[in-house]
Amino acid sequence: MPSSNFELRRKLLQLEALYDVGRALNTLRPEPELLEELMQRAIAVLDATSGFVFSLDDKLTVQHQFVFELEMPAADAVLAEPPVRQVLASREAMSLSVGKFLGGPASDLLIAPMVAGEVTLGVIGVGGKEIRGEKSGAFVEDDLRFLSSLASIGGAAIDNTRRFHRLDLMRETLEDENRSLKQRMLRDYSDRLMIGESPKMQRVIDLVARVADSHASVLIRGESGTGKEMVARLIHGNSPRKNGPFVAINCAALPETLLESELFGIERGVATGVEARPGKFELARGGTVFLDEVGDIPLALQAKLLRVLQEREVEKLGGRRRIPIDVRILSATHRVLEEMIEAGSFRQDLYYRLKVVEITLPPLRERKDDIPRLVHFFLDKYGKREGLKDVRITQEALQKIMRYPFPGNVRELENLIEGALALTVDPVIDPGDLLLPETVGGVDTGATTGELVSLDELESRYVARVLAHTKGNLSAAARILGIDRKTLYRKRLDASTNAPSENIWDIH
Repeated sequence: MPSSNFELRRKLLQLEALYDVGRALNTLRPEPELLEELMQRAIAVLDATSGFVFSLDDKLTVQHQFVFELEMPAADAVLAEPPVRQVLASREAMSLSVGKFLGGPASDLLIAPMVAGEVTLGVIGVGGKEIRGEKSGAFVEDDLRFLSSLASIGGAAIDNTRRFHRLDLMRETLEDENRSLKQRMLRDYSDRLMIGESPKMQRVIDLVARVADSHASVLIRGESGTGKEMVARLIHGNSPRKNGPFVAINCAALPETLLESELFGIERGVATGVEARPGKFELARGGTVFLDEVGDIPLALQAKLLRVLQEREVEKLGGRRRIPIDVRILSATHRVLEEMIEAGSFRQDLYYRLKVVEITLPPLRERKDDIPRLVHFFLDKYGKREGLKDVRITQEALQKIMRYPFPGNVRELENLIEGALALTVDPVIDPGDLLLPETVGGVDTGATTGELVSLDELESRYVARVLAHTKGNLSAAARILGIDRKTLYRKRLDASTNAPSENIWDIH
């Protein structure tokens, strides 16, 4: 009777151990940890004095091994042991008595292969059973069955770990290939929107490729005409939200009350004749909102915008109901927001909300190597529109363009080429077709004298010349300069305030 109780307890112990080890190895773990767990379970349940376990690759080379109370063998020394070779050949668990094993004394051995399908993934073995309870120091048939079951669990665990590792490598490879493909596609797309092989432009393109997949807010900085909205469209077009709307709003072009209703919407009856309408945040649900010239948002409205970004809800002008929003925020400015924060005209907390990632666009004067490609792109674009074939530009005309500092950046260059093609009588652009005199607003650009002037002065005098050309028509001048009318008006006021003796913006 005592012997029967002992057998029952031993079998229950083995079943519990198999259950525990099955649960323990059901999670993905590094292979060395799996082997150590198997060895510890086998030693504890079988009362063994020594043990070994090792894993194999598809060429039957030892990958990892763990031993208990044995000298650590050389990588493949364990494979040279006759009992191990016998088990590997038969792929079945065995009970053996050996004179010596791995340099140790004679003992009884239990050895079982770890198999998954038709593949042998390793071998586990124990030796030298200790005396426990009423049993002498000898392994029994149940011990071999237990070790065989343990080896089966171990084989499945190792197989799962390796499959996951292969899938993980495959996923990483596919992600790398996808990222590389996206960058190539992005570069192809940018050839139509943001042409440039200069290091600064390549950095911009790489940043766009890396940030497009995320949900982070992006602040795009750069002078007027550098292509900030194009960058925003690139980010949206390569993002998970690309099938959603892209809604842009120029924050500098609207007065505060109108800007608030445009952003957040307005309820019916707020004023006489006013109908309810959604704001940009509602219209962009599932897509992207692009806040252009975000530095021009009034302080009072900045607080409301910050609350929207924090709570992801909008409240219409004159409304009481909060409407959840699902948009990504991209913003752009030509202003130095850090200086505005110091001056108290821009909120620091809003600044950090908008500037999770920052992309700075270089002005055209800092990437002049890109000008020839830009010129040929615009020649092709507007040549086709004007019905001109084989449009070309002379070297002298290109050199004249290269010497000009382009305060209006790429937008000004595009307008220059468009104007030249509208004026030329043949498909060859020469210096005479370019509305780019050697001086801008009476200031030498450096083409003749080599004199260098400040960008602000050059910009002011050039805009003054454009205004003179349009006879003071702000709308026409804004179109030529590629900026909105409100921005031009503000520049005119600033220049009038700062001019000490004569107003360079006066139009006669």
